Amino acid sequence: MNKSKPIRLVIVDDHEVVRIGLCAVLNLTPGMKVVGQGGQMEEAKTLCYRLKPDLVLLDIRLPDGSGVDAAREILAKYPKTRVLFLTSFADDHTVLEAILSGAQGYILKDIASEALVRAIRTICAGQPVIDPRLTKHTMEWLKHVYTEPGQSKRPLLSPQEQRLLPLVAKGLTNKEIAKDLSLSEKTVKNYLANIYSKLNIGRRSQIAAFYAGSFKGSEVRLPMATR
Repeated sequence: MNKSKPIRLVIVDDHEVVRIGLCAVLNLTPGMKVVGQGGQMEEAKTLCYRLKPDLVLLDIRLPDGSGVDAAREILAKYPKTRVLFLTSFADDHTVLEAILSGAQGYILKDIASEALVRAIRTICAGQPVIDPRLTKHTMEWLKHVYTEPGQSKRPLLSPQEQRLLPLVAKGLTNKEIAKDLSLSEKTVKNYLANIYSKLNIGRRSQIAAFYAGSFKGSEVRLPMATR
């Protein structure tokens, strides 16, 4: 990030009081400037397409749709824009869906203002950030594929599909994975297609993000999705 220019921010939250508070804090922070704000998913996309901010602070649930869907569309069109989810939702499904959208950060709304500013600067410096209070749940997601309730603890991914995750995270090609697991390339492709469908993702980097996590301080740092 160019230090001579402020970090340009867009805030999207359906609560006006939240937006006003965030604007007040961030506009008084040296090196930051709020250039737009809105309360709906369509506004999020429109603002980002028009203003091309450095980072968008985005809530998960908005009146007209999902912040995750907005993030996917924004990042598909402007991959250099960073997305930081600022929300009150901490359940595993929501956290991982947000991470797999390609967002670089996920923090809870009751975060201290100093920590929020630090998270924004960290993300704009190229490092993903997850609220440390989500570490336990997120690491369980990353190390053990989530088991959906009401299904006799049946894993979302089959054992064979789970075996592919660490190999994809290592950056192995389909051919290399096939050799390592004694499978045909076609079978590997089929397994990957199943994984994409079950996790609602479309890139190998997102599979890596789903699987691979490492600790740095009190936060979980995840690989940033490449495009």
